[in-house]
Amino acid sequence: MTVDGTGASRPRPEVRTPAGSLRGSREAGVAVFRGIPFAEPPVGALRFAAPRAVRGWSGVRDAVTYGPPPPQGGHFGMDALAREAAGEDWLTVNVWSPDPGPGAGLPVLVWIQGGAYTIGMSGLPEYDGGRLARDGGVVVVTFNYRVGLEGFGQIEGAPANRGLLDQIAALEWVRDHIRAFGGDPDRVTVFGQSAGGGSVAALLAAPGAAGLFGRAVAQSAQGTFFAPELAADITGACAAELGLRATVADLSEVAPPRLATAGDAVGARAARQGGRWGKPALRSVTFSPVVDGAALTVTPWQALADGAGRNVDLLVGHTRHEQRLLTALDGLLGQVGEDAAAETLRTFAPGPDGARAYRDAYPKAGPDELHELVLSDWLFRMPTLHLAEARAAAGGRVHVYELTWPAPGMDGVLGACHGLDVPLVFGNLDRGQPAALIGDGGTGEGTESEAETLSARMRSAWTSFAANGDPGWPAYDRQRRLVQLFDAAPSVTAYPEEPSRLIWRDHTFPVLPLHASDGSEGQTPGR
Repeated sequence: MTVDGTGASRPRPEVRTPAGSLRGSREAGVAVFRGIPFAEPPVGALRFAAPRAVRGWSGVRDAVTYGPPPPQGGHFGMDALAREAAGEDWLTVNVWSPDPGPGAGLPVLVWIQGGAYTIGMSGLPEYDGGRLARDGGVVVVTFNYRVGLEGFGQIEGAPANRGLLDQIAALEWVRDHIRAFGGDPDRVTVFGQSAGGGSVAALLAAPGAAGLFGRAVAQSAQGTFFAPELAADITGACAAELGLRATVADLSEVAPPRLATAGDAVGARAARQGGRWGKPALRSVTFSPVVDGAALTVTPWQALADGAGRNVDLLVGHTRHEQRLLTALDGLLGQVGEDAAAETLRTFAPGPDGARAYRDAYPKAGPDELHELVLSDWLFRMPTLHLAEARAAAGGRVHVYELTWPAPGMDGVLGACHGLDVPLVFGNLDRGQPAALIGDGGTGEGTESEAETLSARMRSAWTSFAANGDPGWPAYDRQRRLVQLFDAAPSVTAYPEEPSRLIWRDHTFPVLPLHASDGSEGQTPGR
């Protein structure tokens, strides 16, 4: 028995799926099922293999606790959280449903968490789907996928993009099982933020994901996609950290936490390899999807421009000050000097005249702002916008937003920073690390109501989009470029980051290569 929001005792919800029966819990009027395996544990003989569909079970399986997360890097203490929940069933899904049962036919929202493809687990409190499911009348699904070397290392004898293959396997599970939880398998929307947004972009381009979702939301999509040679060189450095080769034979006997630690060590030194590994290394981006010719044949921007997924409704957007939180984490907020800003512009601005273009477009910007602008644009803002541009150019439908509301938490210095959209979209304003961006505004004058009102608007837009493809504002086109601004006073206006858009308009976001020792770029597949 569980206690619902009225204090009354109700039987624990049960569902019968093709794999077997599950018994969950009821929380604030929502049926919740956690830790459901969607693939066999990727350990032992299955280590570094593509996910294998889970076998069924007899009897009724308890589904009240999250499954153990995959091995994690050490950022934000994720490695410690993974150790606390140790286990081999890394590949599990969680479901929140306001109306479990095969006849409900509710829209389905499937979340892909971010974490630079290095960390990430679905059991974090900020990803609790209860409020989104209850208030929006949708079924919410979250899941784990392999990250770091386990998921994205280029290992000889193993398929590339195992983390992406896990995501496809989770979506196949949704297709085959979600009806039992009240979801409509023909109305599935995949949504994700940061590396999760980059994953959404990758799924739009991945042949193996075709037909598994009809709508997609890419929030602050991370724009890094690697050539196999770059991914293999980075993985080789991680293996060498352990005195091994980057092969299945050598690495399969290494304890997963030790492998994650080796990845962290290489990532911490990545900037020293900047000349060889290029721009990703300078931002400590050591893992990303690989354009390998199999799971991914071209970048998402090229795939959309070529018409891939044209029948998939698309919603994309970013925050205004993406980089500011990352600058704070680097310990550089307010500390970027003119020389450092000049180097950042020289390295990351597009084309031979990109640095001058930024100074001309933003004549009043100081070193800190220029550093923030170009890094925001390179990693998140322009990759996300270019998804919309590519879709619109190919004749598809896409809606665009920008979150401009400045986060009141942490003394208000972070603005509308990277990650602020996560608590607003889920409605979890008082739990999880991202909630610190909103602060204790529950007692501040007007702050709580402002955050709650904005969160309600964003949740309504996301769930309306999942239900009917319309988030509530006009579609984006390449003439008017109308976007929804989410702020204390939301508005629809022409895309406001026009100077950056013009600077980057001819950039193609190519596959990121391994650079030769003389600085020339190696050959890469795709475009």
